[in-house]
Amino acid sequence: VATLKTGTGKSFSKCIKMVKVEKTGAYLFKEDIIHNDHIQDFFKK
Repeated sequence: VATLKTGTGKSFSKCIKMVKVEKTGAYLFKEDIIHNDHIQDFFKK
């Protein structure tokens, strides 16, 4: 998680999550810029 520190960006964070692919067993990285209120929801999916 990286916080954006300028202006209105303070309320958003860049989140990176590892996701396992069922078919191959490999891991992929999913990245998103998310409002701070929704960070927990991003990691629960």
